[in-house]
Amino acid sequence: MNRRNFLGALPFTGYSLVVLADKLPPPALTPASAEDIRRRHDPLAPPKAASKGLSAERHMTEVRLETDFLVAGGGLAGVCAAIAAARHGAKVVLVQDRSRLGGNSSSEVKMHVMGANSRHTGWREGGILEEVRLLDAVNNPQRCWELWDLALYDKVISEPNITLLLDSTLYAAKMKDGRIEEAAVRCDRTEHIYHIRAKMFCDATGDSRLALEAGAEMRTGREARSEFGESHAMEKADQETLGSSILFTSRHYEHPMPFTPPTWARKITKETLRFRTISSWEYGYWWIAWGGDKDTIRDNERIRFELLSIALGVWDYIKNSDEHPSSASWALDWIGMIPGKRGSRRLVGDYILAQKDLENGGQFDDGVALGGWPMDDHPPGGFDREESRPNIAIHTPDVYNIPLRSLYSKNVPNLFMAGRNISCSHVAFTSARVMSTCAVVGQAAGTAAALALDRGVMPRDLYRDKTLLKTVQQKLLRDDQTIRGAVNEDAEDLARAARVTASAEIGPARAANLIDGHTRDYPRKEGSEIHHWAAKLDGGAPWIELGWDQPRRIGEVQLAFDTGFQRMLTLSSQNNVNTRMVRAAQPETVRDYTVAVRARGSRDWTEVASVKGNYQRLRRHRFTPVEAEAVRVTVAATNGLEEARIFEVRCYA
Repeated sequence: MNRRNFLGALPFTGYSLVVLADKLPPPALTPASAEDIRRRHDPLAPPKAASKGLSAERHMTEVRLETDFLVAGGGLAGVCAAIAAARHGAKVVLVQDRSRLGGNSSSEVKMHVMGANSRHTGWREGGILEEVRLLDAVNNPQRCWELWDLALYDKVISEPNITLLLDSTLYAAKMKDGRIEEAAVRCDRTEHIYHIRAKMFCDATGDSRLALEAGAEMRTGREARSEFGESHAMEKADQETLGSSILFTSRHYEHPMPFTPPTWARKITKETLRFRTISSWEYGYWWIAWGGDKDTIRDNERIRFELLSIALGVWDYIKNSDEHPSSASWALDWIGMIPGKRGSRRLVGDYILAQKDLENGGQFDDGVALGGWPMDDHPPGGFDREESRPNIAIHTPDVYNIPLRSLYSKNVPNLFMAGRNISCSHVAFTSARVMSTCAVVGQAAGTAAALALDRGVMPRDLYRDKTLLKTVQQKLLRDDQTIRGAVNEDAEDLARAARVTASAEIGPARAANLIDGHTRDYPRKEGSEIHHWAAKLDGGAPWIELGWDQPRRIGEVQLAFDTGFQRMLTLSSQNNVNTRMVRAAQPETVRDYTVAVRARGSRDWTEVASVKGNYQRLRRHRFTPVEAEAVRVTVAATNGLEEARIFEVRCYA
């Protein structure tokens, strides 16, 4: 059939279709080869001394902002830093260069959030990260990544002390007397240039852009084994790091779904994948990594192209190699366009975390955050190193603490850092880089920044003044941050001096555990070390009671419930990962409860809080202060478990 007969056979008027057909573009030229595309990408990485072009911004509107704390970077580290500082009273501006928060955990990259609990069961991170995870598990059982983005957005904009600037890139810093005085941020969507003055700053950009502009001391690449005495380090130092990854997701259909790769997709064979496992393909694959032997910042376009060519080549192999016939009715439904970056610049603080610290549990007097992912190194060549395994993971003996001294700059006095750019060697970085660890580091940095602002001191002073250091740590513990070896010693917590009784107890889960200073059970080879109170429901309503010989003025009761720290809890597109999680309210968590106080000289209980439908771990109830002789918490129901569990009760004036 010729073209004219074909058009005439279609159920449209010949004229309209012929006109449309005549406007069709000419036949495509010969597709560009992969090498042609690579050659076009290579010049996009400018030389180190690139000449400056036009600098006038004639159509941009300048906006001046004043704040206490500027956080650059809206990944989990930046989000937790901003929220922590805001909740402790600081005015915060959070700047994010994307349209959504979450960094590598967002819908733009879709990497599930992993941390200490992934290799040390029972050590799931608490604090702000746990708060958002629980919110997502309850409100997003369908595992929609955009709803995770929305949960983070909701948490940030719901804080009255935070001003959020999305689609805004920090590009310059103004210095005065060695400190950052002002940062310049541009948003081309709104045609604004922001000049933001702050007293304290935090670089949570991953690539350390704020620190770069401020002239902060930093490191790149891998240190020599001799520098820190690290057996897992390179014999000689180099400038290489871990590669970046692009992920994809796929869906199952009721009929065959063919796939034709673009001409520039890699040609993948069984030999290519001999050290890389394909057992499922709904979510793939962290080992599609490339570019650690390039400049992961300046060579981003080349890295994106190579990762897409590998990912599409792997999918072509799955679909068309005849090695995986059950993939016939599967089709891609998403592929990332932003390389999920692992490594680039790291800042230098007063302390550089190293291999020995991960192996001894982080024996620091200034521990403020918890790590525990393995020392997980990847060959810089990534997928191109097909003769090698895609990673070498060496487990740390236990979880470890990260010191405050690794979270502020050595030479820029008012600069914190949070995320994968903290002060550490490459070996330590391979563990501390994962997102759960970045999140708790962010909470530590934000909490420390708020205290430094309140006391009018610099970050380094928080370490030098041991009273201030202890205050930082105790604030973190109160906010459900875990610091290995640290317990509640808060002088303002009136519960610590109370008598604790209960309607019932189960074995070692005694009422006295509620004020022992610990807010989690600790896994041991011989069995867990118990630090919670528990009582059977049995159709009743068990209670715990705190009493004092002399009345105490109480206006706040804080509770820490059990949310199943022994399980993984994250958002993932991988089905076999989700089988190990509860994508709902955690069954151990107290759902319905009341809080009551008994005033001085009274026999009656006055209810000050009544909660139904709880799924969160940390709950605070504030009320008009009462001269109370006792506080009682009564549990009516949980989210599934047939016993009530509480880890801690705190009381404040």
